[in-house]
Amino acid sequence: MLDIVKGWINRYFSQEEVVLLVLLLLAALVVLATLGPVLTPVLAALIIAFLMQGMVQRLKSWKVPHWLAVSLACLVLVGIIVALFLVVLPIIWRQLVRLFAELPNMIDQGQQLLLLLPERYPRLITAQQIDDIFNTLGSELGSVTQTLLTFSLANLPILAGLLIYAVVVPILVFFFLKDSDKLINWCSAFLPRQRPMMRQIWHEMNDQVANYVRGKVIEIGIVAAVSYAAFLLLGVNYALLLAVAVGLSVLIPYIGAAVVTIPVAAIGLFQWGWSSEFFYLMIAYGIIQLLDGNVLVPLLFSEAVNLHPVAIILAVLFFGGIWGFWGVFFAIPLATLLKAIMNAWPTSEHQAEWQAKEVAEGGAE
Repeated sequence: MLDIVKGWINRYFSQEEVVLLVLLLLAALVVLATLGPVLTPVLAALIIAFLMQGMVQRLKSWKVPHWLAVSLACLVLVGIIVALFLVVLPIIWRQLVRLFAELPNMIDQGQQLLLLLPERYPRLITAQQIDDIFNTLGSELGSVTQTLLTFSLANLPILAGLLIYAVVVPILVFFFLKDSDKLINWCSAFLPRQRPMMRQIWHEMNDQVANYVRGKVIEIGIVAAVSYAAFLLLGVNYALLLAVAVGLSVLIPYIGAAVVTIPVAAIGLFQWGWSSEFFYLMIAYGIIQLLDGNVLVPLLFSEAVNLHPVAIILAVLFFGGIWGFWGVFFAIPLATLLKAIMNAWPTSEHQAEWQAKEVAEGGAE
């Protein structure tokens, strides 16, 4: 038994690079699970800097100096943040408060509709069961509504934290863009000189992650903007709030669209009932989802992530559970990273091939 375990360890953990990679992955997992909320500004700044790197490179291709290109990109970022805080977030907040204030009426209407079921199917459901469900739902929503409507000084620390993030994140983005080469060289100094496994993983992940992150941000913006225009055209209540929810739903494949359908349908049904306007809303929403899945996604994601749907759902649940919103956002790239690590994990069959590649690359340099 010991010989089997020893042989397995020698086969898969015989290289310094492998041990270092395992330690780095474990350390990253522990840091995300324990210090994720604290490091949120840093992680957000890294993502934004990664997204804005293309703008900096484009400006530099126009003969703009590096420091000026970084400064202009950060000014654009500050303008976006100011617009979010002064225009978008106040509208979303007002619509959210109004929605929760009207939820009791929506629940009553839904209860009246569902009470028709016991008359038609008395063996499947009773009126008492429906009353119990809606009583529980009403009490839970009542507490949430009271919390939103009594927004007071107790919530000021949350606003202060958001304002701190609004100041800290642009500063971090500026330095990440300005000193990116220095930071990469500093991190590389702690890695082994011969690192064929890490190089293979990096090359495999670089294009896919870049394509995914940039494409996902663009997809969220386009879906939210088109949904907002459609909801405004149809005269839907809480148009901006619903549009933001529809845009963010693309973060969770397969599940997000199905979940967001519920509030869209509920608000449309509460506003119009079983009328033609309600069916126009659902048709427009269905067309948006259809175009997103069959037109927008193939255009934006030129390199498809070859993952099974079950693996994607498990990744969303796992990384979202330990890292919240950012875990959901990066679930697919992280799952792709794990797949790349498993594909690149060194064994005795291809260690010699990697060593030959390293020698060839060293000779070329």
